[in-house]
Amino acid sequence: MSSYHFKEHDEEGLNTLEAISNAHQFNRWMFEQVQPYMQGRILEVGSGIGNISKYFIDAHADIELSDVRSAYCDELKRKFGNRKVHTLDLVHPNFVNEYQDLLGKFDSCFALNVIEHIEDDKLALKNLVTLLKKGGKVAILVPAGPSLYNDIDKGLYHFRRYTTNSITQLFHSADLHINKKWMFNALGIPAWYFGGKILKKKEVEGEQMSLYNKLVPIARVLDKLTFNKIGLSVIALGAK
Repeated sequence: MSSYHFKEHDEEGLNTLEAISNAHQFNRWMFEQVQPYMQGRILEVGSGIGNISKYFIDAHADIELSDVRSAYCDELKRKFGNRKVHTLDLVHPNFVNEYQDLLGKFDSCFALNVIEHIEDDKLALKNLVTLLKKGGKVAILVPAGPSLYNDIDKGLYHFRRYTTNSITQLFHSADLHINKKWMFNALGIPAWYFGGKILKKKEVEGEQMSLYNKLVPIARVLDKLTFNKIGLSVIALGAK
């Protein structure tokens, strides 16, 4: 049995993905963080309902999509019928045999807001690395700041929030060389704290995300002013 105990029908997660789906400025900003490093045959791990996928597809990237939930995979096939979509469990107990056709096939893989949902994150990243060719690149984005962990994290089934040090340790555990790491979205910190700590929200709501989306130009400037040293998320780029 998989060590990833997920709900096939993830109401909170779906609500959040739908809330974020219309935040086009925010999604494009996130896409721009990893897109320059993703080359060749690309795999997106944890595509959800395709909020980031569509930007890669619009850029004519050679990208394949995946998710652990069959309902999300069905939605991805509906939206992007000409793309390969894989049902992929990063901690499947028989990963190598289950996904033998995908081993060593990709030049680049990325997982945005995925690894924090998996209790055994070390195993998840190790398995992800097996999908890469030698020298292949991997990029992950995860929530940052353990002290920010709140009711939204709990509602979204986040096991943890990371630091730059813990993300380095995670990469090293998967025999990945870290090429670069940086913080992302400093302006999101007060919004996350207020929503989860003060208002005790369990998910990101559409109205809240719509408002934040309008502030993305300011958020971009703030990240530059803080030299990407502060952020609601941490991004790491590594190589096999």
